[in-house]
Order: sequence, then structure tokens, then C-alpha cells
Amino acid sequence: MSRALISVSDKRGAVAFAQGLVELGWEIISTGGTAAAFRDAGIPVIGIEQVTAFPEMLDGRVKTLHPAVHGGILARRDLAEHRAAIARYGIQPIDLVAVNLYPFQQTVAEPGVAFDDAIENIDIGGPSMLRSAAKNHTQVIVIADPLDYPIVLQQLREGGVNQVVRRELAAKVFAHLSDYDGAIARFLTPMEEGLPSRLSLSMERLMSLRYGENPGQRAALYVTEEPRGTRDLAQRQGKELSFNNLLDIDAAMWAVSCWSNRVACCIVKHTTPCGIALGTTPQEAFDRARSCDPVSAFGGIVAFNTVVTREAALAMKDLFLEVVVAPSVNDDAMQVLAAKKNLRVIELPISTGIGTLDFKRVRGGFLVQDRLVLEPDETGWTVPTERAPTDPEWDALRFAWPAIASVKSNAILLARGEQAIGIGAGQMSRVDSVFLAIHKARQAGHDPAGSVLASDGFFPFADGVEEAAAAGITAIIQPGGSVRDPDVIAAANRLGIAMVVTGTRMFRH
Repeated sequence: MSRALISVSDKRGAVAFAQGLVELGWEIISTGGTAAAFRDAGIPVIGIEQVTAFPEMLDGRVKTLHPAVHGGILARRDLAEHRAAIARYGIQPIDLVAVNLYPFQQTVAEPGVAFDDAIENIDIGGPSMLRSAAKNHTQVIVIADPLDYPIVLQQLREGGVNQVVRRELAAKVFAHLSDYDGAIARFLTPMEEGLPSRLSLSMERLMSLRYGENPGQRAALYVTEEPRGTRDLAQRQGKELSFNNLLDIDAAMWAVSCWSNRVACCIVKHTTPCGIALGTTPQEAFDRARSCDPVSAFGGIVAFNTVVTREAALAMKDLFLEVVVAPSVNDDAMQVLAAKKNLRVIELPISTGIGTLDFKRVRGGFLVQDRLVLEPDETGWTVPTERAPTDPEWDALRFAWPAIASVKSNAILLARGEQAIGIGAGQMSRVDSVFLAIHKARQAGHDPAGSVLASDGFFPFADGVEEAAAAGITAIIQPGGSVRDPDVIAAANRLGIAMVVTGTRMFRH
């Protein structure tokens, strides 16, 4: 009679799986709570202590670490000496191992988790059994994921689990164990200057992509366990997502993430906003964002930080877009957007990323940093100019400062009334970014006179301030920190411009 050892923390589907095995004539060995669940369901079960002839001990820390268990798993049925060895010691072969582990990752994700609680959720017997079974997978079926129960039962009913599936299951187990050990290592690794001395990344391929940034480059989306991350992406309609779509979606949703109590919309092209604005409704926010650069909005990615309404969908109806992304899209809006069959409509939760790390790939390694926090902290803001901003200028500056963070450096953003009216991005000199932002504003029909300007980095020379003043810009917000700050401030005073210095930089490379 074939034997299965089932010991699971996640009991989804375990009873039905065990019942299916029993119907096929299998014996079930189990431990603790899993055995109790099987008995409650009327499934005959052999307790692990009956196999080992040894009671559980040390509060359950030791129960499956025994030759009667591991000998039954690791014995090769095709080797006579192995068969003789287990027969000599009265060990019966175990033909299937279904185990999942103590919930270490979930435990340490809880705020303020006690160190002792974390340690007690480090599984020892489970990984040992999985590793043994995965090593001997040609003769022992190994399962770590409850979602794999149905395919195993189906193949057993059809005569046996084939070697291709056995190998896939074993590979999945080793990946699972690697993730589990990586989580433990991250928890125990000491921090140096706020960052861990060693990092291990665990990623699962969520989807394959047709190609990367360009045809000829292979590509796929791999996801981590980051809360409210890309793993939670749901596509409501439209064509297959591309590599570039996903980059733009991430940039656009990050751009609108800081306004938790306001309605925000951002339109992105090539990971940089060509329009960003707040509004009283999603429709108004979109209309204001689009007006910043209606030409560039064509073929863009539109992101909202709130539910997309029918009115917002109607406002987007006449514009060719690649993607609309928001935390939610209501059914009335979907009816409107359904007319644009190729339009990708994506639901993705808002996440500020606060407390998480940001990675950038370089040859041979990664650059790692804290995720930039967009919500402005005005604690260190100063007004070094003779004139302070007016109340309307303050409103525009407070909008422009987090908005500039999503623009590629060197970045300049002109704003009026919580709406970007001109954006200059990615220029090699800051004065050119100022010129470009003014040009884009005028091109879209906006008069920059009376607007405010945000700069993601300091002004190395006074020429950027002079360029802004010539266009009628009345207030500037910038980090400061240049050796020529006195010259820049003097130019602002001479030209009647109010200036706010934040003391923090907003570079985005």
C-alpha cells in the first residue's frame, strides 16, 4: 500500500486531497493539527508517533526528525541495498510528501512582532522533509503548494505522476525553501547604516512578455512579496501588457500616490509625466492633467489615485491611450471604455512604498536605496527671499513639490492652482529644462506669467531664475545647497520672485 505523509500549516484543500488518496488505496501519515483535521473528517490517519515509536518533544520542535521518516523518504527503490537497509530496520517507504511550512513570513510582517515569536515560527522538520522528498523526487511525489493537489490526484487516478510533473514539483519546492530561508536571513541580518549587510531577492515570474523595451529582447514580469505590489495587478480588458506599459504604469501610479485625500491624475509618456493635476472629481483631474500637454498625452498612460467614474471615462473617450490604471474602475466606466477594445484597463492598488527599498540594476550588481517619500515635510522649508509667497502661490508650490519628484532629472515643473501647466524633463542643463517647461506651457496655450516653478535640484547658476522671471514666473521652490545659492537668491530678490528652499532633493534617474 502506498503511503503519503501530509503535515501542513496551510490546510486549504488538505482534507479533500487526503480523501482522494484514501479512495485510491493510500495510507495517510500525519502530525498534530493536520491529523486532528483528518480524523474530524472521518479520514483514517496514522499518527507520526506510530511511525517513529517516539513521542513529539520540545513543544513540537522534534517530531519528524527521525530515520523512520527520512529513511522512508530517501530510500531509493531501484537499489537493492537501500531496500534491504530499510527492511532491516522495519522502515516502510513513504511515496508522497505534502508539507507546507510554519508561517514565518506572515509572522514577521506583523508590526512589532516579538523576536521569540519569530524564532518559534522557523520551521525545521518541514523543510527537512521537503528537501528529502525533492531530492528523491523520481520516486517520491513532493508537494509544497496546495494548488498542486488537483493535478497530482488527477495523474494518480490516471495511473501515476509522470517524471516531468515530479521534477516541476521538486523545483518548486527548492524555490519555496530558498524563499523561506531568504526571509529568515533577512530578518536576522544586522543592519548597517539602516540597510541590511546582505540582501537576498526572491521573485516569481508572474507573466511572460512578447519582448522587452525593443523587439529582440526577451522579457518577463517577476514579482516580489511587496505589500500592494505588482502581484495585485488585475487587467479588466485590452491587449497584452508590454514591458514599456508596465514601466509606465509603475511610474504613473507612483506619481499619484502621495495625495491620499485628494483626487489626482497623471498622464505618463516614457515614464515621465506630460501632465499631472488635482481635481474635485476624476474627470476634472484628468481634464486638467491633459491640458498641460495635450499633444504628448496622445498614446499615454493615464493613472488615477481613486475610482474611475463614467464621467472620467467619457472625458478620455476621444483620446488614444495605451493604458488606464487606477485602484478601481466602476462598471459604468467600463461600459464606456469597452468601446476601445485594445485599451488596457488595469486595476492596481495605490502604494506609497514607504518603508520599502528601491533597486536599480547596474552591471554586476544592484544599487539599493530607500523608496523616495513624496509626501512633503515642510519642517525644514525656509523662505530666504525678501518676498514670501502669497497664499495662492503657496498652494501651487505645495502641489508642485511632490509632483516634480515623478519627473526625470533635470526636472522643472510649472504649476498654477494645483495643476502642472508646463514640464521640462531630462535635460542636461537646468536652465534648458526651465526653457523647455516654459516652451511647453506656451505650446499648450498656457501663459506662464503668474505661475510657480519647482526644480528637483538646486540652481547651479542664477540663469535659471532669470529665465523664469523673463516668462513672468512669480515663485520658485527648490532644494538649495549650491555654492552659488547667494547669487541665486540675490537674483530672485532683484526680480521680485519669492523662493522656498526645502533642503531636500527630488532627483529621479
